[in-house]
Amino acid sequence: MSTDAIRRIIENIGEVIVGKPEVLELAVVAVLCEGHILIEDVPGIGKTSLAKALARSLGCSFRRIQCTPDLLPSDITGIHFFNQKRSEFEFRPGPVMSNIVLVDEINRATPRTQSSLLECMQERQITVDGVTMPLPRPFLVIATQNPVELHGTFPLPEAQLDRFLIKLEVGYPSAEQEDIMLLRFKQDNPLDSLPEVTSAEEIIKLNQLAQEVHVEQSVRHYLLDIIRQTRSNAEIDLGASPRASLALYRSTQALALVSGRDYVIPDDVKRLAIPVIVHRLIASTEAYLHNRSKENLIENILAQTPVPVEE
Repeated sequence: MSTDAIRRIIENIGEVIVGKPEVLELAVVAVLCEGHILIEDVPGIGKTSLAKALARSLGCSFRRIQCTPDLLPSDITGIHFFNQKRSEFEFRPGPVMSNIVLVDEINRATPRTQSSLLECMQERQITVDGVTMPLPRPFLVIATQNPVELHGTFPLPEAQLDRFLIKLEVGYPSAEQEDIMLLRFKQDNPLDSLPEVTSAEEIIKLNQLAQEVHVEQSVRHYLLDIIRQTRSNAEIDLGASPRASLALYRSTQALALVSGRDYVIPDDVKRLAIPVIVHRLIASTEAYLHNRSKENLIENILAQTPVPVEE
């Protein structure tokens, strides 16, 4: 039942996003963890289409926030206003009061507005005028940003980046994949008729099922060794946080479930190390001078860390 639901979601999104099965699997991993997704890539790759296809496939409530420099925190969380007919204050919920929230071009919002997402992303609640309200479950923020455009943008602070479970890059399609895309989109956009293939209730059950996936002690220690090495590496100024450890642990459980297993293997940790950790690190000046990317640093750590083997 679980693998069938996961397969339906991936195949459904694949009707819109052509030839990116690994990206789709990682997006579903984030959904199973109720973790937030940061999609960073150049314009026109399909970042927003991926987010919208994922939301439509899940059958959950969905709202979109288009970030601009004049966007206010209250435009996200909502406001209390005075209803003259009833002569009382009422709360008008913002778009964040949804299961899935697409925050498009998040780095175009000011730091003040970005900070309004911190509480809801970590604690799954919002506080407006001193009143705290829980958010619906499942709750998932999908944010997009363009890494090459700097005018009118505000870099995300480390506290915000650390709240994203996973960072995805869609990448350019191959010639064959792009040809399939042209044929598929030559008349109507498949996104317009994309059906719902699951429900919020089923997603919550899958989330609980993922948490029951077994992680053997040696695999758990292997995961922790990788995390600790990011903190002691001379070429990394800011290593992975304990939140990153928990994110990597839960995402490996979800990936095992996506793969049809009820146990985690070291390859799950290897596959998820970069997308879960890379956006949380700050490389040293020395690393930049030697033209070593954060991905390279994590790959070196993976190569140096002994992999547990079955006795």
